[in-house]
Amino acid sequence: MSVPSTPPELSPLDRQNLVALEEEPRQRGHSLLLEAIQTIILALVLFFAINLVSARIRVDGSSMEPTFHNNDYVIVNRLAYQWGEIQRGDVVVFPYPLNPEEDYIKRVIGLPGDRVAIYAGEVYVNGQHIEEPYLSTPASQDLGEVIVPQGYVYVLGDNRDASSDSRTWGPLQIEKIIGKAIFRYYPLDSIGIIDHPVLVVNASG
Repeated sequence: MSVPSTPPELSPLDRQNLVALEEEPRQRGHSLLLEAIQTIILALVLFFAINLVSARIRVDGSSMEPTFHNNDYVIVNRLAYQWGEIQRGDVVVFPYPLNPEEDYIKRVIGLPGDRVAIYAGEVYVNGQHIEEPYLSTPASQDLGEVIVPQGYVYVLGDNRDASSDSRTWGPLQIEKIIGKAIFRYYPLDSIGIIDHPVLVVNASG
């Protein structure tokens, strides 16, 4: 029995099927590469979008105890004051006025035009004592009455005797505020939305 020296010629249909089989792995590879590129682009868009509207900071030190502790991690809403007004009691993050390389976290006590004072460890705004349920210990030093300029707020740390704040370097310019602290995501046993008790006082005057 003789064996043909050349393979039989393929029909047009067989030739198309063979070409399709050869191209299928290549098309699958192109499809996977396209999906990977799309995933990377989406991840980058989400990353930049999230960074545009929020920031993540690590609390360094004890100046905001007992509300925040050293090495707490907090998410900051950068757009909070684009959409709403700053309130007494808000916890805000901002570049430290004496060293903008550092970010500080403090609580807003006085708004523009307010009169702020501390007597016997108690804070008074516009002559009215304010309740501060977030404090563990009051300030040990008094503060003579200070009038907050327009465009500024007066900020204090919750741990009054261990805080560098407006008592030391003056009122904080509102336009310097990075945003409002809204969520603690570490440590895991302290995860949750950050409470901002509104400190209601009479208008200045």
